[in-house]
Amino acid sequence: MRDYDVNPVARERVRAGAAVDEGLRGYMLRVYNYMALGVAWTAIVALFMAANPALMATIAIGPMKWVVFIALLALGWFAPRLIFSGNAATAWLAYGAYATLWGVLISPMIAFYMGANPTIVVRALLITAITFAATSLAGYVTKKDLSGFAGFFMMASIGVLIAIVVNAIFFQSTMMSLITSIITVLLFSGITAWETQQIKEMYYEGDLPAAARSKAIFGAFMLYGSFITLFIHILNILGIMSED
Repeated sequence: MRDYDVNPVARERVRAGAAVDEGLRGYMLRVYNYMALGVAWTAIVALFMAANPALMATIAIGPMKWVVFIALLALGWFAPRLIFSGNAATAWLAYGAYATLWGVLISPMIAFYMGANPTIVVRALLITAITFAATSLAGYVTKKDLSGFAGFFMMASIGVLIAIVVNAIFFQSTMMSLITSIITVLLFSGITAWETQQIKEMYYEGDLPAAARSKAIFGAFMLYGSFITLFIHILNILGIMSED
């Protein structure tokens, strides 16, 4: 068919759609790459801490772990503001600090399982990667609007966090730990899908480079938190089940 037989308006729409799809794929790829960098950095920090028991005992065990935990929560709250500050160095520093604190906090758990049964850590990482990939893909391709679940996810996350802290301080029950970990894995599987959809909808083809970078770092920050949370609780589940 000759060019003059094709509707020029339709042709332009096709071209525009292809450009958006290509730009969106590039944007999402940056998000996942940035997230992977955060996960890798957390692994490095956790393994470094595990290899230095004295340092780990000082920072990640005992009263200091609660300081790290509170700092992590505070940074989780303020990091988005820093990421969208418009300063690339500030955005990366906030994200890097968040990944570092997670590495410090989970280092005792990693050290324990690496010493007791390293294959559990590998299995937990593999299961986490598969779960994350499946739920993130679901969030990316679904046509259903998941924004209505935001309130539920927020309240459920707070409830689970309170249950975990209460159990850690007062009850120290293995069964309660198992139950909360199962609930957390199910909850954050849903959160991962919701976050992916939100990150996808944040994309705008006409964004300036600084805005596009901030959005990609923020998206990585969101998905990173869900990935690490999934990993911790999947590892906990496998660890508890291996004791039976």
